[in-house]
Amino acid sequence: MAADAEIRVLEASEVEELVGWAALEGWNPGHGDAAAFRSADPDGFLGCFVGGRLAAGISAVRHGSGFGFIGLYICHPDFRGRGFGRQVWDAGMAHLAGRVIGLDGVVEQQANYGRMGFLPAYDTVRWSIERLPALTRPDAGCHVMGEADVAEVSAFDRAFFPESRDAFLATWLRSPQRAFVCRRQGVVAGYAVLRPCLSGYKIGPLFAADGRTAEDLLKVCLENLRGEEVHLDVPDYQEGFRYLLGRLGFKPGFRTARMYRGEAPSVQRAGVYAITTLELG
Repeated sequence: MAADAEIRVLEASEVEELVGWAALEGWNPGHGDAAAFRSADPDGFLGCFVGGRLAAGISAVRHGSGFGFIGLYICHPDFRGRGFGRQVWDAGMAHLAGRVIGLDGVVEQQANYGRMGFLPAYDTVRWSIERLPALTRPDAGCHVMGEADVAEVSAFDRAFFPESRDAFLATWLRSPQRAFVCRRQGVVAGYAVLRPCLSGYKIGPLFAADGRTAEDLLKVCLENLRGEEVHLDVPDYQEGFRYLLGRLGFKPGFRTARMYRGEAPSVQRAGVYAITTLELG
């Protein structure tokens, strides 16, 4: 490590700075992302400082007792090629030592992650639309999520994510996000979060017990927008849902691979129609 380099946990304002870098990289973060991300693991955002200036950063977020996720791995252009990115990567991996670790790797970096022990589980494709289609009405069982829904939704979420993440969801389900829940016979059958971003909106997660519920949740999200572009990061194995998106006019674009170091977590993959976020899994 360079004599004037320091690795430490980022303060709240510094996480905001790192998310700002993500915007400059074209990653289209959401409004309020920094606070929501940090609620998952305040110690999981690390930076390499050179001469007191943030040179590289990473999120290495601990979920529960056995899972971690890498994201927001960025080196400022002024400091690239000098090893600072690798130093912050090593610090992030140390923070997640002993855990199964996931990440969403861009195509150009997948070989590098493979050399670090990460194996691909499935591809994720960003589906986007600029002009919203005319839709049939969503099922009446889908509605805006209220405080009375949160505990049951958090329990439902556990089937589709490797660990409980109640602290994160408590923030993620609040404004500026809009969250929707779908019930069947009074029981939660799915939920979705609509998140305002620098450009348009992202939907994530969209977890549902079946394809009909996923379609209804998509419709209720779109019904709450007026002319804004929308993006979803959809696992490539969701063939029926991808067909629906194509029929509605969504177009596939940006592709990543969900990769794990360690045994891939056991979740109900069939119910994951859109992941929560590329940064936290």
